[in-house]
Formats: sequence, C-alpha cells, structure tokens
Amino acid sequence: MTTPVANRLLGVQLLPGVQRSHMSTFYVACMAGILLSTFMPQMQPFLLSEFLNIPQEQQGVVSGNIAFWGEIAIILAVGVWGSLSDKIGRRPVMAMSFAIMAVAVALYPFARSYGELLVYRVLFGVGVAAFSCMIFAIMADYTEDSSRGKATGFLGMANGIGALITVFLLLRLPSVFQAQGMDSQTAGLATYAIVTALAGIFALWMWLGLKKTPQKVSTENESFWEITRKGFLAAKDPGIALSYGAAFVSRGNLAIVGTFFTLWIANYGTSEMGLSRADALARAGMIVGIAQTMTLLSAPFFGILSDKMNRVSAVALALFISFLGYGGTYFVTDPFSGAMIVCAILIGMGEVACIITSGVLLSQQAPVAIRGAVNGFFNLCGAIGILVAAKVGGQLFDSWRESGPFVFFGLIAFGVMIWALLVRNKVVAPVDNT
Repeated sequence: MTTPVANRLLGVQLLPGVQRSHMSTFYVACMAGILLSTFMPQMQPFLLSEFLNIPQEQQGVVSGNIAFWGEIAIILAVGVWGSLSDKIGRRPVMAMSFAIMAVAVALYPFARSYGELLVYRVLFGVGVAAFSCMIFAIMADYTEDSSRGKATGFLGMANGIGALITVFLLLRLPSVFQAQGMDSQTAGLATYAIVTALAGIFALWMWLGLKKTPQKVSTENESFWEITRKGFLAAKDPGIALSYGAAFVSRGNLAIVGTFFTLWIANYGTSEMGLSRADALARAGMIVGIAQTMTLLSAPFFGILSDKMNRVSAVALALFISFLGYGGTYFVTDPFSGAMIVCAILIGMGEVACIITSGVLLSQQAPVAIRGAVNGFFNLCGAIGILVAAKVGGQLFDSWRESGPFVFFGLIAFGVMIWALLVRNKVVAPVDNT
C-alpha cells in the first residue's frame, strides 16, 4: 500500500493521525529547547561578572555547582513529567516546559546572591526536564520505527540550529546593546527579556501546534527504583552496558561544552586581551559556533553511518573523535588560536556522534518488554555524566587549568572506546527487536 504524501515529512514516515504540521512543530521544539538550554550556561559568565561580581578565579566552581544542582532538578523531575504526560498528553507538558523556562529566564538576571541564582537555575532545570522527557516520548508517538534513524538525524540538525542561534545571535546581544549606549547591566537585562519573550512564544507554539489528542502509550508508569533495577540488570547485555558508558560520556560532553567552553574563552578575552565582558562573550560565541556548526553538519552523517556499519564500531569511532577533540585542548594555551578551532571542530563532531551512535546501539539491543526501563537507565547514566562533569570539571577549571574539564572527559572517552573495541565481537543484535 502506498503511503500518502501527507503522512511523510522530509522522508520520515509518520504514524497514522500525525500530520506534517505536528512533526514540524516537534522539530521547532527540538531547536527551541536547545536554544534555551545553551543560552543559560553560556550567558552565565556575563551574569557572574557584571551582575554578581564573582571573581574569575571562582567562576569555574560556581558554574559547576550551578550546573550540578540544575541537573539534580532534572533527574528528580523527569519521572514526574513522564507520568503526567501519560495522563494529560504530551502537548500540555511540552507547552508547560517552555513556560517554566520562560519564568526562570526572566528571574535569572534579578538574582542578587549565589543562593538565589541556584533557585532560579533549579526552576529552569524543572522546565528542561519536561522538555527532555517529551522529546523522546513525542518521537516515539509520531514516527514509524523504520524512520527513527532518519528522524533522529533531523533532530540533531534542529538541535544544531538552536545552538547556532544562541552563539551567533543571542550571545552577541549584550555587545550590540552596549554599542548603542546601554551600560552592561541594562544590556544584560534587555538580552534576558528578549529570550524570555522567545520562550513564551515557543510555549504558545507548542500548545497550538502539537497533536492535541493524547497518544496512548504501552509503557507502564514505574518508580525510579524499579527503572533503575531493570535497567541495571539489562546491562548483562554487553551492547546495552556499552551504550550506558557512552551515554555517560556524551551527556558529560554536553555539560563540559555548555558550562566551561564559553567561560574559558570569555575569561581569556577579558584578562589577556583587554576585552569587555560583552565583547569577550561575543568572541567566545564565534568559537563555540564552530563546534555547533559541526554538530549540525555531522548529525545526518553519523545517523546514516550507524545504519551502514557495525554499531559498536560506530560508537568506538565517535568516542575516538571525542578523545581527539577534548584531549587536544591540553595543548591549547590561547583559546582564540587555530589549535582551538581544530579542537572545536572535533568536539562538535564527537559530541553529536556519541549521542547518535549510543542511542542507535541502545535501540538495537534493548528488549521490547523493558525498553522503557532501559531508556530510563540510559538517561540516568547520562545524568550522572553531567553531575561528574559539573563537579569535577569545576574543580579542575579553577585549581588546575581551564582545559582541565575537557582533558578529563577526553580521557574518559578514550577508556570507553577501549571498552567498545574489547566487546565488539561479543555484541549480538537481537533477531527481532522492533
């Protein structure tokens, strides 16, 4: 039977009842969620310096702690949002996620202490948890299994576009406003106000554009501990265990880039080059933009590659690229140099490669009966990666060197790559796992 054209978008096969407008709105959500998720940590160096007057030598630990507690909020809230979405539908939860993020962004520049900033960051984490939980649920609700590889590639591209908008537009706004005569705090407030408005628009867009009828799902609502137990036991399969390790690396990589990349470059710009905080932030955005551009361009490639070659080999390749990019920063003394650009290219490629290849391997190996629990444990391993990146990375950034968090995760990526090579011939794809 020929599939109606209206039930495909960009070659992705949609499930019955799902319209192209629903899927288009979903990709807007992917773009918008990453836009907001990258804006908050990358704008943070400006806030710490210009609003809270925190010394540069303390900003690594402070940024790491803020990221740590934000991730704790995400871990605690994901299960609640997942259960709620099964009862009231994906659309209201996704709309609420952007509304909560809008409130947090609006409050962030009005924090007058480190403790107050933590509260607002935790609130933002609650919104991010709802967004993150719904992305996976809506992907399953909207697309045929045979098209999910391609759909994931487009999801990665949407993420890349959101990140590029942040680094090439939003992070430049303080510098633009200061050039027009605003002082640093007024320019910062104006920037946060614009992003708040965008988040509010996205909340309304989700409410109007996503599928209105709640999708019935087969996944049972399980406690955090039941998910943990089943997911842990599933790691007897060497492919699932490896995907957990790769999730730790891939999510930790995201935390490292989001929290410490801009901080490193912006601090160097102000202390070594005499730039204002706003100008340093704009210059940092250019380097981060290179990494995010590679994320955008590489996502479809690694999605296709994961379907064309042994999936454990694909994971190993992704980890090797991450090792080169993150580990290579050890040799970088000037973050505005050509060496940093090379590292940024490899970091962007490795970041998206680890996310895609580990997810595809997990989908291949996870038993249908416990797929929800396995995915839950996969996300838990990623969350632990973020916590380690935030806490250990912050200490290394302040007490050792600015490249410390990157080198640390480069070495972890190398270790997991060796693991992948050792189990490559032990991972057997199930005969029928659709």
